[in-house]
This record gives sequence, C-alpha cells and structure tokens, in this order.
Amino acid sequence: MKLVRFAEKKGARYGILKGDNVHPTEAVTLQDALQLTGSDAPAIPLQSLDLLAPVERPRKILGIGVNYAAHAAESVSFVDTKSPQVQKWFNKQATSANAPYGQVHLPKVSDQLDYEVELVVVIGKHGRHVPPERAMEIVAGFCVGCDYSVRDWQKASQTMIMGKGFDTHAPFGPAIVTADEIQDLPSLELRSYVNGELRQTGHVRDMIHDIPAQIAHLTAAFTLEPGDLIFSGTPAGVGAAFTPPKWLKAGDRVRLEIDQVGMIENEIVTEPGNTRIG
Repeated sequence: MKLVRFAEKKGARYGILKGDNVHPTEAVTLQDALQLTGSDAPAIPLQSLDLLAPVERPRKILGIGVNYAAHAAESVSFVDTKSPQVQKWFNKQATSANAPYGQVHLPKVSDQLDYEVELVVVIGKHGRHVPPERAMEIVAGFCVGCDYSVRDWQKASQTMIMGKGFDTHAPFGPAIVTADEIQDLPSLELRSYVNGELRQTGHVRDMIHDIPAQIAHLTAAFTLEPGDLIFSGTPAGVGAAFTPPKWLKAGDRVRLEIDQVGMIENEIVTEPGNTRIG
C-alpha cells in the first residue's frame, strides 16, 4: 500500500495512492491509516492534490551520519570524519519536517546549503530493545527524503545538530510505501539531481550499517514510536565534496528519487527571516 497525506477544506486526511490517482479515506492519523485495507471512495487525480508530509509532526527525526563508504571517504574534507565503526547519530528538529514538494529555505545565516538524498524509514509500532532480526516488525514503510545540511553550522557544532535541523530541511514523501510493495530492498537505487544534473547515485546495499542494525542500535537506548523517522544515510556526490563546492542557491530545484519508493522535488528559496514571537 502507498499512503499519502493531503490537504482539503476540512483539514488533512490520508488516501491510498494507486497509479496517478488517490482514493481518499477517513483516516486522519498515521495509526488509523496503517490499519487500512483499501478504499472504495472515488479516485482523485494525484496532480490535483496538495500533498503534505506523510507524518504531520514526527516526534523524532533521526539521521545517521556517514553511512555509505564512498560518502564517508568524500566527507573527510569537510567534516573531518571517516567510516565509523560505531553508528553516529544526530537529530533533525520537528520543525524541519517538510512536504515532499515544499519549498526549502536557503538560510539567512549561511550560503553553504547542501543536499543528501536518503531512504526514510517510517516507524509504525513502539519498539525497545528490538533485535535486528525483528527490526522490520516496527517499520510502517519507506519514503524518499532529503537531509538538507548547512555545512558551516554543521562543522561548528560537535554533534552536527545545528547544521541539520533548520526549518524546512527535512522534506519527505511523497507516500509511505509499505514493505510489501518493495521488491529486494537492498537493490534500490537512490539518485539526486540539481537543476537536472545528476549528482548522487547509490544503492541501499551500500550502507555500512543496514536498517535492521540501525533500529537495533537506536532501540538499545530509547523507544522508537509510531511516526518517528529514520534518515538512513546518503551516497557520495554531495555539493560539499566538489572543488569548488557546489552549494545550493535560491532558484535551484533539487529532485530526489528512489526506485519503487518515488520522487520528491524542492525549490530552494531565500528564507523569509521574519521575527516570530508567540
């Protein structure tokens, strides 16, 4: 099943994506949506809908650093790291969650905005001390995501947290694709394009720490809850690794693709930067 979340006059609801059409449902929460078996509602053309982030406000958005060997090698030049034996994690703030086709802000405080195509794991059940062989039992499905990163702020913080959690910097979607829809997860290819130029390619099998290992590691420390997101790492080809670096600029369009999971695309826009209080 492929679950999308979309806006309508009365609020937001989930629908089931079939081809280029969406069959609306009455589900408004992720938990309700995961119980669906189908929908008899008339189809709505996908292109006529305003797709939202598939999870409204994730409690946790967790990202693993340098989880592809080739990316670890290229990262030495800009984050002074190497292929890790122990998993390295950071979090992106809840306010970084963004719609699959939402605009992404170029920060006022930096011109070093970078892209990272990632397979996003959506958690569907509570899990604590989950062994690798049972890890997929708590997975609701998968999305395409982009871990937008502000590299100078990332380097300035020992935990990378400040460079990873800017508002709008975690778009994901377009749908939550359940595991039964995926044929041979390790073989899936990830790709990113900037203004039509192919920048990144890699496969899920290239991960240093696979998804079951990630879930086992995280749940050894804390509980994963329904709606939590795991950004599972990015292949080589990020903008920071070029000479000179290829930072994103206002007006750029970034397209992220993963086989069998889908495509998202974001326009980079200048951050409004208005003061908001209350």
